Amino acid sequence: MKSISRLTFSFLLAACVLLALATNMPAQQPLPENQQPGPSADPIRDLNLNPEQREHIRAIREEQRDERAAVNQRLRETNRALEEVLDSENPSEAEIERHLRAIAEAQAASLRMRVTMEMKVRKVLTPDQLATLRVLRQNARDSRRERQIENNQRRREGIERRRLPERNTIGPVYPRRLDPNRRPQR
Repeated sequence: MKSISRLTFSFLLAACVLLALATNMPAQQPLPENQQPGPSADPIRDLNLNPEQREHIRAIREEQRDERAAVNQRLRETNRALEEVLDSENPSEAEIERHLRAIAEAQAASLRMRVTMEMKVRKVLTPDQLATLRVLRQNARDSRRERQIENNQRRREGIERRRLPERNTIGPVYPRRLDPNRRPQR
């Protein structure tokens, strides 16, 4: 499931790249061969697309616009249908399973469409642009991983702060651990 969500994130990043390409942006100076693109305010500029590439990518997006809308609509509808079944008085397991299969099929269609679009776009990019795209994706993955680690750390710290003290004014909250070397008090 993690690999599917990572793959989905990668394709969403590609979709964002394609969306940004739909707007006309001025070309940027190419990066020196030894320098890898770092985190920048506009990762689309780092690809340094020429006007023909922009137009070709825009045409690919237009070509798949209706299909993308239909797939996304189907995915929303299947999720909504599952929610309705789960909210019903007595949902049957067979009905839930049927809706889960429908959602899985819709997600697969969405993923298939994004992969198809990405493959078409990759054919437009030069080898240097593909290498830049890989670096941008790796940077995005690293950034996402760092945010996830920070969030987990904050969550753990929050749990630590909310823990009950070992003693309150009435008596021990948790049973004391017995020390075999300690003598009972009298």
